[in-house]
Amino acid sequence: MMKTAWVFPGQGSQAVGMGVDLAALPEVAERFQQAEAILGWSVVQTCETGENLSETRYTQPCLYTVECALVDLLRDRGVSQPDLVAGHSLGEYVALYAAGVLDFETGLKLVKRRGELMSQASEGQMTALMKFDRPQLEDAIAKTEGVVLANDNSPLQVVISGTEAAIAQILSQVKVRRSVPLDVSGAFHSPLMEPAAAEFQTLLEPIDFKEATIPVLSNVDPSPETSAAALKTRLQQQMTGSVRWREIVLSLPDLGIEQVLEVGPGKVLSGLVGRTVKELNCLNVGTVAELDHLTESSL
Repeated sequence: MMKTAWVFPGQGSQAVGMGVDLAALPEVAERFQQAEAILGWSVVQTCETGENLSETRYTQPCLYTVECALVDLLRDRGVSQPDLVAGHSLGEYVALYAAGVLDFETGLKLVKRRGELMSQASEGQMTALMKFDRPQLEDAIAKTEGVVLANDNSPLQVVISGTEAAIAQILSQVKVRRSVPLDVSGAFHSPLMEPAAAEFQTLLEPIDFKEATIPVLSNVDPSPETSAAALKTRLQQQMTGSVRWREIVLSLPDLGIEQVLEVGPGKVLSGLVGRTVKELNCLNVGTVAELDHLTESSL
């Protein structure tokens, strides 16, 4: 049996129609009803119509709910449990659910508030960079106030986050094949999120985290961890800390992982994994058809 890591995508992977086919399954319909009671609006309807789906306060709860439903279905259908789990930004909450650290309801309440706070952030911006000189970029960031490496996604793709002026300064100093401003409300995963993170902390602090049943690789610290206290501390740092996805992926072979299953809509993470560590076998499950195929292949 191949050692497998389950990975969970975050904001940016959402797509109109995601999870709608899952909602036809009775066990998933019940989960979506539970989510509607907590959120006050329908995940299924939002995903089906696409209305508001690109807005952070809707995007994050929708992704979390759909991905948790997929985790439940994988377990119900007897798919072998992963040896490690990791999630990209918002996806870390699903990883914690999959590892038994948080129950679905607690995680969704956290994600709901996280999405609301992040959608209210209006300071700063984020820009994706493709194909660049990494030492030159890191040196420029270190010398420029007001900008950080927010998402270190792969050797050739990152996202910087900060003030408009600081990002413009970086782009004027570093040769980049392509840069794309992201359609987000603020400078996520940067110190500019500190007011939102402080408010979120008041909700997170009293929550009881459980010991993980599966090691979790966190965004701010890509080493495997099962300690409830450590995982909570890492999550507390996540809103302002960098997403160290490249390091997570590079560590997988050293941890004995041979296969990666992306659980959620799209193939963003498996694409990053495949381009970073080519020897890893990458699979995806985001639909009933993909779930059926995976079950038949006896992962």
